[in-house]
Amino acid sequence: MSLTGSIAVYFVIWWTVLFVMLPFGVRSQAEAGEVTAGTDPGAPVMPGLKQKALWTTGIAGVVFAGLFVAWPYIEF
Repeated sequence: MSLTGSIAVYFVIWWTVLFVMLPFGVRSQAEAGEVTAGTDPGAPVMPGLKQKALWTTGIAGVVFAGLFVAWPYIEF
């Protein structure tokens, strides 16, 4: 796999894992009892995006490493 291809595959894996991670640990304003006037009650209180980005980077790295090791054995 070329460097450009590797970066593209990692990028796709990273975004896919991020979208899987986004709903975890999110509490809405209605659940927390702190609805700010003018906002949707379903809006998150503390989305924790930095922590989720770090977890996403680690998980995507593991998935990419597994794919990178298996790449020579995959038949297309």
